Amino acid sequence: MINRRFFVAAAATLAATTLATSAFAQDWKAKYPELTFAIVPAENASGVQERFAPFLSYLSKEVGVPVKLRVAQDYAAVIEGQRAGNIHIANYGSASYARAALTGVKTEVFATDVSGNGSKGYYSVFFVLAKSPYQTIEDLKGKNLGLVDPNSTSGNNIPRFVLDRKGINPDAYFSKVVYAGSHENAILALAQGQVDVAANQWTSETDSTLQQMLTKGMLKNADGSAMKKDDFRIIGKSDEISNGPYTYLADLPADLKARIAKAFFDAPSKDKSAFDKLSDGQRPAFAPMTNKDYESYIDLIKFVDTLRKKSS
Repeated sequence: MINRRFFVAAAATLAATTLATSAFAQDWKAKYPELTFAIVPAENASGVQERFAPFLSYLSKEVGVPVKLRVAQDYAAVIEGQRAGNIHIANYGSASYARAALTGVKTEVFATDVSGNGSKGYYSVFFVLAKSPYQTIEDLKGKNLGLVDPNSTSGNNIPRFVLDRKGINPDAYFSKVVYAGSHENAILALAQGQVDVAANQWTSETDSTLQQMLTKGMLKNADGSAMKKDDFRIIGKSDEISNGPYTYLADLPADLKARIAKAFFDAPSKDKSAFDKLSDGQRPAFAPMTNKDYESYIDLIKFVDTLRKKSS
C-alpha cells in the first residue's frame, strides 16, 4: 500500500509539474509570439535572406514560435534594437558586442561559430590589388583607406589597433578614410579603385568575404572579366580575433533561452543542409560561449575610444 501511495503521489507531482511547465511555456509564447533575429551582413541583403532562410525555418520549428530575420543596416542598429527589446537574438562582431555591453545593453552571449580549421577565431587583414606597387602599410602613406563600419571588429577597431601599434594615426596618415558600410562594399571599393587598401575579415584561403564574392562572381575587371583571388594581395594581418558572439536578451524566459541555445547546437545534426548554407559548408558547428569570453574586447573598445579622442 505504501508503495502504491508513493507512486500515485509521484505521478500526481509529475503531472502537476508537467502542467505547470506547459502553462509557463504558454505564458512566454503569449508574450513572445514571434522572435526577431538580427545580423549585420557581410554580403548584400538578398544574399543574406537566401542564406539564412532555411536556418530560420529550422529555428522556428525548434523554438516553437516564428523567428524572423532582420538584416540590420549597421551594428549600431543591432545595439539599439536590443536595447529597446525589439531584437531578441543577435549576431555581433566581438567589438560591436563589447560596445553594446559597455553602453548597458542587457544581452547574454550563448554561442559562436567554429571556423573550418577548428578554431573559434578569424583575422583582420589589409587587402590591396595585386597589380598595385604596395607591399606594406608603410607604402600607403597619403593614399585612401577603406574601412567597414565604426563598430566592426575586423573592419575598423582591430585595424585601428594594428595601425596604432605601428605608430600610425589613420586619419592623419592616409589622404582619406572611407567607411564603406559593409565588408562587401569595402572589397568593391578596392576593386573599383575608390580606395587603395581595404580592411576586411579573413579566416582562411577558402573562408572570407573576398572568397564569397569571388564565388558569386561579384568582382569584375574593367573589361568585364571575372576577377580572381590572385588579383588581391594581403599586406597585413592581425592576431587572431574571437569569432563574433550570438546573443539573446538577458530578460528572456530561461526556458526560451535554453530552447534557442539547444537549437543552435543541434543544428549541424538536426538540419545539416540549413546549417551548411550559413557558411557554404565551411564551418562545422556552433560552440558555447559566455559574456566573460569577450571581456577583453570591452578593453579594446575603451582603447579605440581613447585613440579617437586623441585624434579629434
